[in-house]
Amino acid sequence: MTVHDFYYDLPEELIAQTPLLDRSSSRLLTLNKETGRIEHKHFTDITDYLKPGDCLVLNNTRVLPARLYGRKEGTGSAIEFVLLHRVENSENKCLWEVILRPGRKAKPGSTFLFGDRDQLKSTVKEIVEDGNRIVEFEFDGVFEEILDKIGIMPLPPYIKEKLNDPERYQTVYSKEKGSAAAPTAGLHFTPELLKKIESMGVKIVYVTLHVGLGTFRPVKVENVEEHIMHKEYYTIGQTECDIINHVKRSGGRIFAVGTTSCRVLESATDCNGAINPHSELTGIFIYPGYKFKMIDCLITNFHLPESTLMMLVSALAGKDNIMHAYKCAIEEKYRFFSFGDAMLIYEERK
Repeated sequence: MTVHDFYYDLPEELIAQTPLLDRSSSRLLTLNKETGRIEHKHFTDITDYLKPGDCLVLNNTRVLPARLYGRKEGTGSAIEFVLLHRVENSENKCLWEVILRPGRKAKPGSTFLFGDRDQLKSTVKEIVEDGNRIVEFEFDGVFEEILDKIGIMPLPPYIKEKLNDPERYQTVYSKEKGSAAAPTAGLHFTPELLKKIESMGVKIVYVTLHVGLGTFRPVKVENVEEHIMHKEYYTIGQTECDIINHVKRSGGRIFAVGTTSCRVLESATDCNGAINPHSELTGIFIYPGYKFKMIDCLITNFHLPESTLMMLVSALAGKDNIMHAYKCAIEEKYRFFSFGDAMLIYEERK
């Protein structure tokens, strides 16, 4: 199985550059993973595919304004940081893994200042995989509050338009700060739609996975099985596990909202099909041949060609089904990627 097996040609004009005015007005392509049947709907029609006794699992991570522009101490030369994940935390100090540009300015021991009043000072500690750096930030106050003031939302590289309202790159249920990118399948939900789903007798459960920018990195190996997945921190509690296990035992379906929720559920489920509380890093890599332990259905966006996310949805629905669905989506001029339209991969039960 090669990475090229997951390639498709996407016209650039189908890459959504801005969010729709109404979150839930996006289109919805539905794919029956057993029959291959495709239907073209709107996202609010998701309620037609949910039943009492099902469970909807959402990722409540919140995107940090993780892009920082600063200068090198001493020379004043410009530097850009993108925060990937927190390595260590203590009072007035914290360690982060970051991407930075230009890298030649950031040797171990180099120091940088951020903010018009130097609210953050960072020192490069070491160079790690892919040329990323581990840096130590020093500050007075609360790190996240400083980020809110001087940081910028790190939109994906394929979005060229300016985002006027940063909240549109957050889900309406975002809560736990820590992501470098949004769990975009959740961007389609409104409070009203979630309330309607819950009133139907569908259980709604929240988990947390902090999304890293590894999501957007290309697979660089020819043989898919040789790819090493980036790791991301996730947590799921006992109450949430109890609800999910009960739904599963009772014959209800587990709907993962987004590939991040899927990765949480599959990482935390044991070989007996029971999910257990966890708070740890996951590097789970799901590609065709993987046997799903927990999820039955997936609400997702359309993904980049040759990406690990294309491989994940192909594992769930079958590669031929997915490639045909993407061909149909392109013909029907669906909007693609983070601010684009949605897709439901589902199975039917009586």
